[in-house]
Amino acid sequence: MNIEKNTILTSEHDEQPFGLDAFYIPNAKAKPVIVFIHGFNSFKDWGHYDLVAQTFAEAGFVFVKFNLSHNGTTPMRPTEFVDLHAYGNDKFSTDLDDIGLVLDYLQHPDCTFGSEMDLEKIALIGHSRGGALAMLKAAEDSRVKAMITWASIKSTHHFWTKENIEKVNKEGVVYYINGRTKQKLPLYQSYYEDVLLNPERLDVEKAMRSLKIPALITHGDADESVPAFFVDKLHEWKPDAEKFLVEGATHTFGAYHPYDQDVLPAHAQTLINKTIGFLKNQL
Repeated sequence: MNIEKNTILTSEHDEQPFGLDAFYIPNAKAKPVIVFIHGFNSFKDWGHYDLVAQTFAEAGFVFVKFNLSHNGTTPMRPTEFVDLHAYGNDKFSTDLDDIGLVLDYLQHPDCTFGSEMDLEKIALIGHSRGGALAMLKAAEDSRVKAMITWASIKSTHHFWTKENIEKVNKEGVVYYINGRTKQKLPLYQSYYEDVLLNPERLDVEKAMRSLKIPALITHGDADESVPAFFVDKLHEWKPDAEKFLVEGATHTFGAYHPYDQDVLPAHAQTLINKTIGFLKNQL
């Protein structure tokens, strides 16, 4: 298996660099491509994601994962939230542009694994907040031919409770306490303003209702972070999507960070098996 780690791309927003990984079996045969989008307070090297990538590669896909440019990590410290200025000024619009940049790179002559990909068979997978990004990007970019959500939120307003809105409007910032690192992480007013200023582009319901490509929407029925009933709302918006609940699974489908096992958690394996079956059938 070929594993290419930390190819550096540069966001058009603040010229922020970010890393990209690719996993594939090199055989010069064009394979379907998966582009994976991590969630909130996450990154491409979180937990079991390398094992996830290897599993999809062994199943005959090129698996691409990357850090959103403003997730707070840096190419030198890709698993730590050290760039809090970038973190606090992240926006859904910026993230969507980052995904577009990744898709552009896959088509660029400089892409080192270009001969391994069938670029007519690109699928997006997004976890949690990344699920909303997958839906939004799939709706605006015809290069995406299938879309999968894992435990997705259902709105770009998800974090913005009445209390948080009042606080950010008054103080210009709200803080999120990372449960794992205990860091006090800032979210600036620009994050919220992006949602207000781009209502058409960032409307998840509108995106789902407009999707004409195959979609799989999944959730764990024991999700402690994002309510499992969200999957029913997504399905309501796209009734021809396939819906799948993993019985007993939490928000991360049994994974954690740092992950210290050499096999996938059982719930994650169930989720991946379902996703692989769906993609093989649809692409």
